Amino acid sequence: MSLMPAIFFGHGNPMNALATNPYTAGWTHIGQSIPRPRAILCISAHWYINRTGVTISTAPRTIHDFGGFPQELYQVLYPAPGSPELARRVQALLSPLPVQFDETWGLDHGTWSVLTHVYPAAEIPVVQLSLDAREPPAFHYELGRRLAPLREEGILIMGSGNLVHNLRLMDWSAGAAPYDWATRFDQEVREMIQDSVHEPLLAYAKLGPDAQRSIPTPEHFLPLLHILGARQASDPASFPVEGIDAGSVSMLTLQLG
Repeated sequence: MSLMPAIFFGHGNPMNALATNPYTAGWTHIGQSIPRPRAILCISAHWYINRTGVTISTAPRTIHDFGGFPQELYQVLYPAPGSPELARRVQALLSPLPVQFDETWGLDHGTWSVLTHVYPAAEIPVVQLSLDAREPPAFHYELGRRLAPLREEGILIMGSGNLVHNLRLMDWSAGAAPYDWATRFDQEVREMIQDSVHEPLLAYAKLGPDAQRSIPTPEHFLPLLHILGARQASDPASFPVEGIDAGSVSMLTLQLG
């Protein structure tokens, strides 16, 4: 079986689930161009809890984890099956780290708002792995490294967040230009990834004011570290989707392999 890519998606506004735009067109193209995965393991910014958990339900529910959006968004369902087999494999790969099986969580919008475009038929099993809010960036990078064997088993490892994610400074005016600091940080990280320089990203707060504005809270950045941890030496890095939305939300997608 060929090595599956590992992909970090900048998911942005939940309304992208319903939208046809350059971001969602790029997501659709990814689903059409990469090998079909046997299952998907998603690390989403929106399951950020004080433990490491993995979903084990055979039929994970669609979670509408937001407020104030049009009613049609709350009617979106993504009825992909789960995979207890994959959940148990994740637990085994991360041992002796305690990984708790979770039957109550499902698929949050970080997962389904993207997958509705990547795999609209919702036929591929999907499992979510939580972000442990207690742990530093290096922990999340190491988890990605330990999960990397899944790529040889036909599993798509998918991170979903945003490289730049500052909701407080979003500019909702039509055609809002990206903030200079957002553009600079987006480009700085892109260059590090292209050069396979990951270490500074594990101490991103030390990268200066642009990083601090871009990552005011860690949860949207940490899924990127899982994907970088799963990188193989032979993996080329590409950026099939790019752009900065509402001034302060990077929509950059990173594909490794």
